Parts: sequence; C-alpha cells; structure tokens
Amino acid sequence: MNRRSFLATAALASVLPGAIKADPASGDQQAGFLPLDHPLQEAWRAWKTLCLLPEGRIVDQFQDAASHSEGQGYGLTLAALFGDHEAAEAIINWTEHQLNQRGDGLLSWRWRPETTPHVQDPNNASDGDLFYAWGLALMGNREGRLELIERAARTVDALLAHCVAEHPDGSGRQVLLPGAVGFQYEDALVLNPSYYMPRAMRDLSRITGRSTLAKLADDGEALIDELARDSLVPDWISLTAEGPAVAPDNMSRRSGYEAIRVPLFALWSDRAQAPAVTAYSRALAAAGAQPSAITVFDPATGEVLEHSSHPGYAALAALATCATSNRVGSLMPAFSDKQPYYPATLHLMTLVVQATVFPRCVPI
Repeated sequence: MNRRSFLATAALASVLPGAIKADPASGDQQAGFLPLDHPLQEAWRAWKTLCLLPEGRIVDQFQDAASHSEGQGYGLTLAALFGDHEAAEAIINWTEHQLNQRGDGLLSWRWRPETTPHVQDPNNASDGDLFYAWGLALMGNREGRLELIERAARTVDALLAHCVAEHPDGSGRQVLLPGAVGFQYEDALVLNPSYYMPRAMRDLSRITGRSTLAKLADDGEALIDELARDSLVPDWISLTAEGPAVAPDNMSRRSGYEAIRVPLFALWSDRAQAPAVTAYSRALAAAGAQPSAITVFDPATGEVLEHSSHPGYAALAALATCATSNRVGSLMPAFSDKQPYYPATLHLMTLVVQATVFPRCVPI
C-alpha cells in the first residue's frame, strides 16, 4: 500500500463509523475481489467488449442501445471486483456527467441516444443506485479513496431519504421503493423484489456506517422469504396493510426476467437455503428437461411460460441447482459474448458468485 492509500484509509476509518480497512492481505477475500490472474478475467474482458463503450457507457442492445443506471451500477461493481481501475474510472466519469442530474445523489434511470435531451425522465431506479453505490464503495475501499466512499454514502443517504417507506401493516418494518416517485398509493405500495441486493446493502452499511441500510436488508429478506414460502417470487407485487398482493395490471405478475435476479442475489449473499432459491430450484426440477433455459414461470402454478437460448439464464439455473444440493460441480456453461447485455451480465455475475461464494459448484 502506498503512502496516499495509507493516509486515505486512515482518514476513512476516522470519519466513517464501521468503515472497512483496505487490507490487501484479507480485504480482497472478504469483499469477493478476483485477482488479476483469475481465469474469469478473460470473461470480464469479453463482457467489456460486448457491453462497455470506451467513454464508460454500458449499452443495452435490446433496449434501443439505451443505457440505464442499472447497467452502470452493474458494470461499476464488476469493474471493482475484477480490479479494473481504468474501466471503473470511465464508468464513473460517464455516469456522473450523464445520469447524476437530480442534485440529490440519485441517478436518473435511463439515457437514450436518440432523444434530446438524452435523459427524458428524472426519476431514479433504486437498484441502479444501490449497485452504483456498492461499486463506488468497493472501489474506494480497495484503493483507499475517501472521495469514492463519500460519493457512495451520499447515494445511500438519498436512497434512505427518498426511496424507503414503512410497511403499510404498521409493524414498523421498512421497504425499498423502486424509485423516488410513482410507487406509493393511498392503500398500497408497489415493489420489485429483485431491487433488493442484501449483500450490497450490508457491505454499504458497513463501509459507510449507515446502519439503517443493514436493517432495510433484514426487512427485505424477511419480505422476500414470505413471498417465496408458497410460490415463486413475482416480478412485481403490491404491498397492503394485509400483506403482499398482486401487482397492478400494468406491472408483470409473472416470475420472469425481473424476478430471476432474486435467487441470484440471495446466492451472492450466501443464502443458498433462502426460500426464493429453493423455490426456484424446485420449479426447475419440476419442469424437467427443457429445450432451453427457462426464463418465465407462472409464480403460483410453476407452469413454464418462456424459454431462452441465451446461456446466461442456464448458468444461473445450474448454480441454483448445485447450491441447493450437496453435489460438487455444476453444469454452468462457459461465458459467452454471443448474447445481449442482460443475460451476459447475469452470466458473468453468476460465474463471480460461483467463484467467490460457492467454489464447490465449479463448472464441470
């Protein structure tokens, strides 16, 4: 550690309660960082070629080449975990100049290349903000950079101020809203369970000293466990004083491309026996052999509604199947850049989770 890193880390420890010390001997393993000679570095380079432009913009090809705070957050977190300083700097620079327009520390959720201005809707997406803050905090902690930790803390404070509401049942539990505007109604809240990422929330709580975020993760896990107790987790739900209910008509009530992230993030948080993971694994097993990876279920019946040939979805299914069993080795496919941004990103994340959390599920 150089002198600048040492001084920044010392300052960090003194001003941020509970901050992690940047310790090259143990911090990398604790945070899930991948060494520069790890075999997955090749997959990271392939993902960058597919999704990341030189200026730091992450492109979703299926969404008219738009960029979203979600993608910027995912990309920054992956850059931090792979120790890619250059990519992280580019992502931060583009995101701060193009999406940090609200003035409160949250990011506008979408940037479209064909419109003027490029940002048409100032509303945020809390999952994008959460991952962006996590990436900032991981990078700041790894490099001993106080300014990145402070920027992450600003986002956390804004999320807690604008994107958290009390459970309508009066229990005092809190929930994470999908955005600052548009998800609170007189008699219900509208939530997206996949916007919770418990590990990110707890890491951020520890690094920035915001203990409320860890409690929010606990409450979120309890809510998702409740949702998964009798069925698969839906993409969207309503939350009323009586408990969870079906989402509004304009929101997906299926268990599909959104909800598939719930078991992934539970596994990343080292909860292989979480109800969401076991429900997903049971549904996969009940469906039996399929022509390609299952992407959409009916959450109540387990009926298979959609498939995809993109290997990112197959990778997640293989990891969940392995993690909920006692087996060693999984049928996870190798990373492929012959798929769009979203399944490619899920694929790379799944491989990171396998390597850092479930080494016994090594692809065979």
